[in-house]
Amino acid sequence: MKQLVILSGKGGTGKTAVAAAFTHLAHTDSDLSGAVAVDADVDAANLELVLGPRLLEKHAFVSGSVASINAERCIGCGVCDEVCRFGAIRTSPDTEISQVDPVACEGCATCYYQCPENAIRMVPQLAGHWYESGTRYGRLFHARLRPAQENSGKLVTLVKQKGRLAAVRRGHSLMVVDGPPGIGCPAIAAASEADLALMVTEPTVAGIHDLERVLGMTSHFRVKSLVCINKGDLHPEGAEIIEHRCRIRGVEPMGRIPFDEDVTAAMVRGQPVTAYRPESSASRELVRLWERVKQLLVDTGMQPGDTTAALPDPHPSALVQLSVTEPGR
Repeated sequence: MKQLVILSGKGGTGKTAVAAAFTHLAHTDSDLSGAVAVDADVDAANLELVLGPRLLEKHAFVSGSVASINAERCIGCGVCDEVCRFGAIRTSPDTEISQVDPVACEGCATCYYQCPENAIRMVPQLAGHWYESGTRYGRLFHARLRPAQENSGKLVTLVKQKGRLAAVRRGHSLMVVDGPPGIGCPAIAAASEADLALMVTEPTVAGIHDLERVLGMTSHFRVKSLVCINKGDLHPEGAEIIEHRCRIRGVEPMGRIPFDEDVTAAMVRGQPVTAYRPESSASRELVRLWERVKQLLVDTGMQPGDTTAALPDPHPSALVQLSVTEPGR
């Protein structure tokens, strides 16, 4: 079973549109035995908006803990207030009872260990939920982290594990992971054990800059990477710069997806563009891109976690600085 993760250095590059299209194409591809989709962007999950899921299971995600003070045992000594480095505890001058602000509490448990009356306990915290849903194109595993919660990397790992187990159990040959943008813990967790990472970027200054960062992340963790340029026809010079810098890194540019209003129309209707308007220019390019990526997944013979085909991190001097000049000059 192969794992394809779709990443981007920044949000808004069209990563989820590509992931939805690939999920649809994998479902209809006679060369594959089905696929499982995973939305690993647990802080802002939106793959479900274009796959039309039907909720099958809902599970709590408990991570971390917050302090809770027993008012009956609290003597108002203020020790907990003094040792809390996050300003999460206040002792009321009227009642002389200490109270915890659960939003500010970081769960470090310093107050728990310092309380002379054992009036504080650490309460496990509901950090979010993860879901298993059925879609028109197979199973979807997704999650939502509650506002202000941390440990999104752990939730990404959990959702990927559930998706992988379902893929193996059902005999599917592929897991398509819609990863989060950026290079933080959630993106690292999404890229973990991936056979192939496809970066979706755009020909803008921010897109080029953040692509360098995410390529550095996948290179560091030795995940073989490919790059496609969304809306590449809007700024051909920028697309050429991206392709030039990818070749210097030893990363293969896979093509340019043209700007196409049918992509927006498909998302409004809750469908992948390849299902909504298969004859559109974006759909035709996505199909071509899918065939190339699928061929790499099928023919390379890589197994999850294989690093033999990964690329070394290039020396910083080998990188080309962003400029307005044409590539190669």
